[in-house]
Amino acid sequence: MTTKSLQNILYMKKQIIIVFLSLVSTLIYSQNSPKGYEDLPKKYYDLINEAFNSCKNKDFKKSIELYTEAFNLNKHNPIPEHQYLAARSWALISLPDSAFTLLNYFVKSTNFTDIDVIQKDTCFYRLKQDSRWDELLEIILANKNTIELNYNRPLIVVLDSVFVDDQKYRGQLNKIKKQYGWDSQEVKNQWKVINEKDCLNLIIVQSIIDKYGWLGKDIIGEKGNTTLFLIIQHSDQLTQEKYLPMLMDAVKKGNAQASDLAYLADRVNLGQGKKQIYGTQIGQNGANETYYVSPLEDPDNVDKRRLEVGLEPLADYVIYWDIIWDIVQYKKELPHLEVKLSELNHE
Repeated sequence: MTTKSLQNILYMKKQIIIVFLSLVSTLIYSQNSPKGYEDLPKKYYDLINEAFNSCKNKDFKKSIELYTEAFNLNKHNPIPEHQYLAARSWALISLPDSAFTLLNYFVKSTNFTDIDVIQKDTCFYRLKQDSRWDELLEIILANKNTIELNYNRPLIVVLDSVFVDDQKYRGQLNKIKKQYGWDSQEVKNQWKVINEKDCLNLIIVQSIIDKYGWLGKDIIGEKGNTTLFLIIQHSDQLTQEKYLPMLMDAVKKGNAQASDLAYLADRVNLGQGKKQIYGTQIGQNGANETYYVSPLEDPDNVDKRRLEVGLEPLADYVIYWDIIWDIVQYKKELPHLEVKLSELNHE
């Protein structure tokens, strides 16, 4: 199995989780507009991360205390997505007034449009009996109707089809692998189909980007915007390098997610024999099919960098590959991983 194929498998696994199961995770960690938050102290992000983990551990009282302490460090310029995160803790501890205040701030300041995300967030189940819940949904629906006035419907239809092609055949890989094994002819045949689809999809996406630029979700919707990224992420090294600066510019303009940029930047770095920055790329030990975090720059501060671009802590991310993140052990193994990366790039 080629390095590119392995990376595509791993990325596909993560993308399916993000797109279909964990849309909230992106909202939780994303800053949406990093500009303006550069002066926040490290303590702020540490408190946000600790508060989220306390909520996960069902210590809602501690979670609220930590969020409050963090927000006191940033009273005049709240990060909307962190307000959303805090609202979950307030809702779970049955303090609806505070929860609705935070949710309304989030929905209005971000022009949030995805009703399904909030509706499916189980942390808010107690709020749904409150009349303010319907009022909140009406604001979201109004945001959605306003934004969709500017949609390029023909492009959205095209990109919806591209998205299906990109995900459908990757989504079948795990089933084929379990039945026949990764080195089977059936898996190789599936990758042949995927690669053919990738080539066709790349032609379509390149023609759109080259003509219109990197369009934001305000023109092609959330899925359309994600599709542009996915197709470039699944392309060859030279294509990734070509469009990386364009994606950087799109993030600055608010036309793409900083988390998407992190994935592409990491992949480009590894393809060039450099260390990744955000820890998004996972490697595999062929002999025993275990996984590892590909060579990473400055592991000690990776979670701060991930938080800044809207990604969950690395320890949470790598659970998808049954990896236990042990930073001390990782730093011991890093020289060996760098040698392995060099060998892969010279195959």
